[in-house]
Amino acid sequence: MIRFHSRLLTGLAAAAALLCASPGSAPVLTAAHLDHCFAPSEHGAATVGARSANPRAGDHRSISKAQQATIESETKKRLARRKASGAGPVTIRVYVHVMESSTGAGNVSDSRIDRQIDVLNQTYSGKDADHPGGPDTGFRFRLIDVDRYRNSTWHTDGDSETYRDQTRRGTRTALNVWLVDFDYLGIATFPWDYAAEGDVDGVRIQYTSLPGGSATHYNSGKTLTHETGHWLGLYHTFQDGCSSPGDEVSDTPAQASPSTGCPTGRDSCSSRGLDPIHDYMDYSYDSCYQSFTPGQVSRMKQMWAAYRA
Repeated sequence: MIRFHSRLLTGLAAAAALLCASPGSAPVLTAAHLDHCFAPSEHGAATVGARSANPRAGDHRSISKAQQATIESETKKRLARRKASGAGPVTIRVYVHVMESSTGAGNVSDSRIDRQIDVLNQTYSGKDADHPGGPDTGFRFRLIDVDRYRNSTWHTDGDSETYRDQTRRGTRTALNVWLVDFDYLGIATFPWDYAAEGDVDGVRIQYTSLPGGSATHYNSGKTLTHETGHWLGLYHTFQDGCSSPGDEVSDTPAQASPSTGCPTGRDSCSSRGLDPIHDYMDYSYDSCYQSFTPGQVSRMKQMWAAYRA
């Protein structure tokens, strides 16, 4: 079912101030909100510096080492309470929200959305069309509905807190994908943020990155693979650079900084292993991406069990 909506623009001042709001309440700036509101400028010096050279940069809120340690501690506690360390096969319900301009820009066809879901299922099942043979994550994705909105402000990701709050569907287990036109390839929320910011949980994607789009080097649909990895609890492969704890995954070699293109043989840290440039959680071209690692698969299952199941 496809529905067309036209809404009155509200909350511009709140969006400009990067405020968060609970459903049904007025935006209020608190100390707690400062930890959960996403602002690209707060993403961290290393990534902000890379943003001018790599369009994948700036795709989630910054995570300090102290915050990272707290998240890992909380995850262990949750898994212990649930007496589970992972998840079996999971089919994730997907809601896609097409944010068109008033003139129809960004009106992505149903067929391209279907192709995007196909890519998501291929990459998460280890059957990447370009590089098959990776591990099967056990996650599958089923498109439930497509909503279409004509709103030029929302089309360019303006008033983002408001439009996500008003359009998000499903529970913590539902992946919401907003197709917009902005300065990033994608921006994702983390699963551990759902309790505080569930009303905006999901992934924003540059609509030209869908299969057949015009985003050169990034138009095979694998941006959504990358951002969904964050939504399922993965960090970048270059998290913390060459220092510990890195991305909390033992089988992804340390990486000093994001990759650009497909730099075969790159080795930016003195520790074991070449940079994982073919990993979906680096910043490589779509054509360079090949797979997740078994360790990343395990982490996604644990994060699902801890925060989304």
